[in-house]
Amino acid sequence: MPTIILVRHGETRWNREGRVQGHGDSPLTPKGAAQARAYGQRMREILGERDQWRVVSSPLGRCAQTTGILCEVAGLDFRSVIFDGRLREVHTGDWSGLPKAELAARHPGMLEGEGLDHWVFRCPGGESHGALAARLADWLAGLVPGEKLVVVSHGIAGRVLRGLYLGGDPDQALRGDSPQDALFLMAKGCIERISVQ
Repeated sequence: MPTIILVRHGETRWNREGRVQGHGDSPLTPKGAAQARAYGQRMREILGERDQWRVVSSPLGRCAQTTGILCEVAGLDFRSVIFDGRLREVHTGDWSGLPKAELAARHPGMLEGEGLDHWVFRCPGGESHGALAARLADWLAGLVPGEKLVVVSHGIAGRVLRGLYLGGDPDQALRGDSPQDALFLMAKGCIERISVQ
């Protein structure tokens, strides 16, 4: 199995404003940039030989920005980063960019639900759990055993990816957290949550 250090992008303006992002995008806040620096600092401590690690990121701007900052701090070569569209967040269709408070008022109860019943999979024009899981599984299947990767992705996509890595229950995987102050070390079929302060 490959070894993966998985991080979620830092806080964005839309995260702070409570807007749906999906494939939409907004820049990191100062707090988000600080989170990316903290990821880089923690990686500096745990990576060992930098040239043994490959960096792969979602191409969405918030991940690219996070990746650039963490690479600089961790001493990784940003020029060799691979941006892979399969690591993008779940597509939220017509709701991308809309305030969650507005959606909750217009569609009472719609933003409720956990696991496979999570509201993001009910967005008009959005992506199903099956489609998201298929593209992430396709990415994971292409990895080489023993390979070492730093992966920058998103909240929902990260939960699904962790579940696929473990081969576990997809509903349970979606009930996991999506921190912006921790990373996940995925190695030998196990996942360790490491706080980043």
